[in-house]
Parts: sequence; structure tokens; C-alpha cells
Amino acid sequence: MIEVITLDNGLKIVMEDIPYVRSIAFGIWVKTGTRYEKPEENGVSHFIEHLMFKGTNKRSARDIAEEMDSVGGQINAYTTKEYTCYYTRTLDKHFDKSLDVLSDMIFNSKFDPDDIEREKEVIQEEIEMYLDAPEELVHDALEEAVWRETSLGMPICGTFDTLKDMDRAVIKGYYDRTYRPKNAVIAVAGNFKRDEMLEKLKNVFGLWSNEKYENIEYETATYMPSIITINKDVEQIHMCFTFKAPKRDSERKYSMAVMNTLFGGGMSSRLFQRIREDAGLVYSIYSYTSLYSDTGVMTVYACTSPQKAEAVIESVFREFKSLRDEKLEQRIIDVTKEQIISNYIIGSESTASRLNSNGGGLALTGKILPMEEILEKMETVDYESIKETADEIFVADNFSFSAVGNIGNIDFEGLIENGKKILCD
Repeated sequence: MIEVITLDNGLKIVMEDIPYVRSIAFGIWVKTGTRYEKPEENGVSHFIEHLMFKGTNKRSARDIAEEMDSVGGQINAYTTKEYTCYYTRTLDKHFDKSLDVLSDMIFNSKFDPDDIEREKEVIQEEIEMYLDAPEELVHDALEEAVWRETSLGMPICGTFDTLKDMDRAVIKGYYDRTYRPKNAVIAVAGNFKRDEMLEKLKNVFGLWSNEKYENIEYETATYMPSIITINKDVEQIHMCFTFKAPKRDSERKYSMAVMNTLFGGGMSSRLFQRIREDAGLVYSIYSYTSLYSDTGVMTVYACTSPQKAEAVIESVFREFKSLRDEKLEQRIIDVTKEQIISNYIIGSESTASRLNSNGGGLALTGKILPMEEILEKMETVDYESIKETADEIFVADNFSFSAVGNIGNIDFEGLIENGKKILCD
């Protein structure tokens, strides 16, 4: 059973007791990510995430790692465009340890100036790593281009210029404004007693203050169709084909999930079978969606040799047109829905999966959809709803493209114009 409780300080707690497991997953979501940052402080959310592991008033960075390792537990964190998440997984008998460690990090991290200077170098290396990896750079460069008018286009890690000016005053000021109970969600999933768990969480987080809290409103994202090419001395060309898509909470998300899965979601997908297996044009090709609170994109990634780039681009556009214009067999739709439903149900048996679903859902949308409702809506997806979704997404005027590699004299703009003609025919 899933239960949501709001404490007097505005903190939302979502608990799901799963009595047949022996572990507890515990997480804290803070609505702070790239979208909430000012241009001059870009990267501060991600920087804070790193600093949380550098020590508190009573624990060193080594202590944090050793205490979790000593009970066989896991502790980690990640930052996205719209939130930062910290989470642990331990046996149920060790939950008190993870609660103590994680709450200590959230409340008492030192943000030591020496740690900040050292961590700048670590994050600079992280940025360099992404810049050196064409399979990462091709996605990031396109995202930054299509959302460049608003904060959604800023990189999660920040830039070399913004890192340079990142000091304790900037970091602590941002932390004070955002790491507050009104801006956070706590989730716990696993084997616990409801009243006992709630009392523990209240004792630790009930006095968390909203002092200095600022409700930051970010601008609605503006999608800007873009073509970006980056010359890099690597063997293959990495390409992304992107269209504007509905937002995360759109009613189209179910038909979009089915469409994306059958189009490029695995080895049985149309893209993989037709462009890799039948034509032999690529080694890797897949599609995915990136959905945000107010917008989204659907993207195809493909990697090929420079000699085959023209054929791949034409083939991908033909597959866009085929998916939009040709009637899908009901058998294929049913198989794809069963694949998604099975993966969802199997995944929901993991405490980590339940934690992410509950905590992330409450933090991002303010609600948690029951599993039965999700499955029911997935079952209603049919050819007509997929057709409507494809018609909305695969619009030539909303197309964007990125390529990273030995681009040489390849006329990408000309190839894309030809591709758009295929789409419009």
C-alpha cells in the first residue's frame, strides 16, 4: 500500500510497505536541477550533489563510504535537469544507519572551501570525459541547441567558465534557497512497520526549516529546431535525429511509449531490424524519449561509417514516414504492449524501482498513479492513438539533427532537406 503524508513543514513523505522483501530503499528528491539555475551559476545543483559526499560536521568522506559499506549498503546520487536525488539501499535491519548517514549529509555537509577547489577539478574532468566521448557529446550538444533559449538547454555539469566562479558563497546560497522541506520529497519502500517508520522520519525531518526558501519558477521551455555538426577525429559518425514531443504528464505518454518501443526500443524494433539487420548500415541504432514537465523530445541515435552516413539518414527518414503513414498490425501493437507491461510489472518487484516510481512521481508531478491505472491506460493504446501521436511528433518543421565525427565534406543540410521531403511526400 502506498501512503503519502505531508508534515507540518510542507515535506511530503511517500511510504510503500513491501512485507515480503528483506530490504529498504530510501531516497530524498530535491527539486533543484539545471532548470532552476541562473546562467552564471550553471552547474551548482550538480556541484552540491558531489559535495554532499565530501564530509559533514561529524563524518569524513571516508566515514560515509565505510559506514555504508560496513552494513553492505548502497548509497548514491544523481542530478537531472529538474531534480537531484539521493538514495540508499540496505537490509531492513540496517535502515537506521542509512537514515542517519543520508540525513547527516543533507543537513550538515561542510561545503569546505578546500573540498570545493578539489571538486572543481573532478567536475572539469567529468566535462572533459563527456566531450571526449562522441556517443555522449552528440546527445548533449543537440539538447543544448534545441533548448538554448531557456535554462533547460544548460548542461547539468555546468561549463568551464561557470565552474571557475563557483565558490562557497554561491554554493551555500543556492543550497539555502533550495534544500528545504517545501521543495523536497522523501520516499521509502521495503519491509518496515508503518507507524514506526513514520515516527523515525518525523523525528529526523520534522524540524527541517523553510527559512531562506525561495520558490523558483523556471521559464517554459522553447524548442528551437537546430542542426549542429561537430568535427571529431574518430572512426565513425554519431548522429541524433530529434523531434519535439509531448510533455511527461501528457495523455499521449502511453501511446508514445508503445510507439517508441516498437520503433527503436530493442533488437526486435523496426529500426534495428531494417537498418541494422536487413541493410547492414549501422552497428548501433535505437530511439528514446526525453520528457520534461512542460515539453519533450523523441530521438533516434545511429552510429555508422562516414561512407554510409547518407544511406543511414535517408533510411531513418523513410522509417519516420513509414511509422507515421503505414497502418500497424494489431499483432505488433499487442506484442509491444505486453513487452512494456511485463517489464513494468517485473521492475515493480524491486524496492529500488518502487522507490524511484513513487518518489520521482510525487516530486515531478505531485501525484502517484496506481499500478492498476497505468496498466489500464497502457491496455487502451491502439493503432489510432499511435497514429495520432506519430502525426503530432513527426513534423518536418520540428526536426533537429546533430552529428559528431569525421564529417569531412558531408552535406548534412542537403541530406536533411531531402529527408524532410521524404517526410512531407
